[in-house]
Amino acid sequence: MRQRPSSRLLVVNCRRELLLFRFEHKEGALGGQTFWATPGGGLDDGESYEEAARRELFEEVGLRLEDVGPQVAQRTARFVLPSGDPVLADERFFLVELDELAVSDSNWTALEQEVMTAHRWWSQAELRATAEQVWPEDLEDVLIEAGVWISAQPTARTAE
Repeated sequence: MRQRPSSRLLVVNCRRELLLFRFEHKEGALGGQTFWATPGGGLDDGESYEEAARRELFEEVGLRLEDVGPQVAQRTARFVLPSGDPVLADERFFLVELDELAVSDSNWTALEQEVMTAHRWWSQAELRATAEQVWPEDLEDVLIEAGVWISAQPTARTAE
Protein backbone atom coordinates (compact mmCIF):
# COMPACT_ATOMS: atom_id res chain seq x y z
CA MET A 1 0.00 0.00 0.00
CA ARG A 2 1.38 3.39 -0.98
CA GLN A 3 2.22 5.87 1.78
CA ARG A 4 0.59 9.30 1.40
CA PRO A 5 1.80 12.09 3.67
CA SER A 6 -0.70 14.95 3.70
CA SER A 7 -1.51 18.22 5.39
CA ARG A 8 -5.04 19.08 6.50
CA LEU A 9 -6.22 22.54 7.55
CA LEU A 10 -8.51 23.34 10.46
CA VAL A 11 -9.62 26.80 9.32
CA VAL A 12 -11.53 28.50 12.13
CA ASN A 13 -13.16 31.95 12.02
CA CYS A 14 -13.73 34.49 14.80
CA ARG A 15 -17.05 32.80 15.74
CA ARG A 16 -15.13 29.54 16.32
CA GLU A 17 -16.75 27.95 13.25
CA LEU A 18 -14.85 25.41 11.16
CA LEU A 19 -14.58 25.53 7.36
CA LEU A 20 -15.48 22.26 5.64
CA PHE A 21 -15.88 21.35 1.97
CA ARG A 22 -18.57 19.04 0.60
CA PHE A 23 -17.17 16.37 -1.70
CA GLU A 24 -19.60 14.67 -4.10
CA HIS A 25 -18.08 11.92 -6.22
CA LYS A 26 -20.37 11.13 -9.13
CA GLU A 27 -18.16 8.53 -10.85
CA GLY A 28 -14.93 6.57 -10.53
CA ALA A 29 -13.66 4.65 -7.52
CA LEU A 30 -15.57 6.90 -5.09
CA GLY A 31 -18.72 7.17 -7.25
CA GLY A 32 -21.82 7.80 -5.15
CA GLN A 33 -19.90 8.92 -2.06
CA THR A 34 -20.64 12.28 -0.47
CA PHE A 35 -18.89 13.68 2.59
CA TRP A 36 -17.59 16.84 4.26
CA ALA A 37 -13.87 17.28 4.96
CA THR A 38 -11.26 19.85 5.84
CA PRO A 39 -9.22 21.50 3.09
CA GLY A 40 -5.84 19.93 2.45
CA GLY A 41 -4.06 17.28 0.47
CA GLY A 42 -0.97 15.26 -0.24
CA LEU A 43 2.58 16.56 -0.09
CA ASP A 44 4.43 17.23 -3.34
CA ASP A 45 7.89 15.67 -3.77
CA GLY A 46 10.38 17.29 -1.40
CA GLU A 47 7.71 19.34 0.36
CA SER A 48 7.41 19.55 4.16
CA TYR A 49 4.07 19.24 5.94
CA GLU A 50 4.18 23.00 6.69
CA GLU A 51 4.93 23.87 3.04
CA ALA A 52 2.08 21.64 1.87
CA ALA A 53 -0.27 23.27 4.39
CA ARG A 54 0.60 26.74 3.02
CA ARG A 55 0.18 25.58 -0.59
CA GLU A 56 -3.12 23.80 0.08
CA LEU A 57 -4.47 26.84 1.96
CA PHE A 58 -3.77 28.97 -1.10
CA GLU A 59 -4.99 26.43 -3.67
CA GLU A 60 -8.20 25.33 -1.95
CA VAL A 61 -9.15 28.35 0.15
CA GLY A 62 -7.50 31.23 -1.73
CA LEU A 63 -5.49 32.52 1.22
CA ARG A 64 -1.73 33.05 1.33
CA LEU A 65 -0.11 32.93 4.78
CA GLU A 66 3.54 32.61 5.72
CA ASP A 67 2.58 30.89 8.97
CA VAL A 68 -0.42 28.56 8.79
CA GLY A 69 -0.37 27.99 12.52
CA PRO A 70 0.68 25.08 14.67
CA GLN A 71 0.32 21.40 13.92
CA VAL A 72 -2.32 20.32 16.45
CA ALA A 73 -3.03 16.72 15.49
CA GLN A 74 -1.85 13.73 13.51
CA ARG A 75 -3.63 10.59 12.35
CA THR A 76 -2.97 7.59 10.16
CA ALA A 77 -5.85 6.46 7.96
CA ARG A 78 -6.39 3.93 5.18
CA PHE A 79 -8.58 5.01 2.31
CA VAL A 80 -9.00 4.95 -1.45
CA LEU A 81 -8.20 7.99 -3.59
CA PRO A 82 -10.52 9.09 -6.42
CA SER A 83 -8.07 7.35 -8.80
CA GLY A 84 -8.84 4.03 -7.06
CA ASP A 85 -5.41 3.78 -5.44
CA PRO A 86 -5.49 2.55 -1.82
CA VAL A 87 -3.22 4.59 0.45
CA LEU A 88 -2.02 4.74 4.02
CA ALA A 89 -2.23 8.45 4.83
CA ASP A 90 -0.13 10.18 7.45
CA GLU A 91 -2.24 13.30 7.97
CA ARG A 92 -1.01 16.31 9.93
CA PHE A 93 -3.60 18.92 10.98
CA PHE A 94 -2.71 22.62 11.17
CA LEU A 95 -4.84 25.19 13.01
CA VAL A 96 -5.49 28.36 10.99
CA GLU A 97 -7.36 31.01 13.00
CA LEU A 98 -8.83 33.96 11.08
CA ASP A 99 -11.22 36.84 11.64
CA GLU A 100 -13.16 36.29 8.41
CA LEU A 101 -12.55 34.71 5.05
CA ALA A 102 -14.17 34.66 1.64
CA VAL A 103 -13.26 31.30 0.11
CA SER A 104 -11.92 31.44 -3.45
CA ASP A 105 -12.00 28.52 -5.88
CA SER A 106 -9.84 30.25 -8.50
CA ASN A 107 -6.87 27.90 -7.90
CA TRP A 108 -8.78 24.63 -7.82
CA THR A 109 -7.77 21.74 -10.05
CA ALA A 110 -10.26 20.28 -12.53
CA LEU A 111 -10.96 17.41 -10.11
CA GLU A 112 -11.57 19.81 -7.22
CA GLN A 113 -13.96 21.85 -9.37
CA GLU A 114 -15.85 18.66 -10.17
CA VAL A 115 -16.13 17.13 -6.71
CA MET A 116 -15.94 20.05 -4.25
CA THR A 117 -19.53 21.18 -4.60
CA ALA A 118 -19.99 23.42 -1.56
CA HIS A 119 -18.31 24.87 1.49
CA ARG A 120 -19.70 26.11 4.76
CA TRP A 121 -18.74 27.16 8.25
CA TRP A 122 -19.79 24.69 10.96
CA SER A 123 -20.36 25.41 14.63
CA GLN A 124 -19.55 22.74 17.19
CA ALA A 125 -23.27 22.10 17.76
CA GLU A 126 -23.91 21.73 14.01
CA LEU A 127 -21.04 19.29 13.59
CA ARG A 128 -22.19 17.26 16.57
CA ALA A 129 -25.79 17.13 15.29
CA THR A 130 -25.22 16.33 11.61
CA ALA A 131 -26.16 12.99 10.14
CA GLU A 132 -23.89 13.64 7.15
CA GLN A 133 -20.50 11.91 6.82
CA VAL A 134 -17.62 14.10 8.04
CA TRP A 135 -13.94 13.15 7.84
CA PRO A 136 -12.19 12.56 10.07
CA GLU A 137 -14.97 11.10 12.16
CA ASP A 138 -13.44 12.43 15.39
CA LEU A 139 -13.10 16.01 14.10
CA GLU A 140 -14.90 17.49 17.11
CA ASP A 141 -12.43 15.76 19.44
CA VAL A 142 -9.50 17.10 17.41
CA LEU A 143 -10.84 20.66 17.82
CA ILE A 144 -11.45 20.14 21.54
CA GLU A 145 -7.88 18.86 21.99
CA ALA A 146 -6.60 21.90 20.03
CA GLY A 147 -8.46 24.22 22.40
CA VAL A 148 -10.82 25.56 19.73
CA TRP A 149 -14.00 24.02 21.09
CA ILE A 150 -14.99 22.96 24.58
CA SER A 151 -15.82 19.47 25.70
CA ALA A 152 -19.52 18.71 25.89
CA GLN A 153 -20.85 19.08 29.40
CA PRO A 154 -21.98 15.82 30.98
CA THR A 155 -25.70 15.56 31.43
CA ALA A 156 -26.99 15.93 34.99
CA ARG A 157 -28.25 12.73 36.50
CA THR A 158 -31.83 12.80 37.64
CA ALA A 159 -32.60 11.95 41.25
CA GLU A 160 -34.05 8.51 41.72
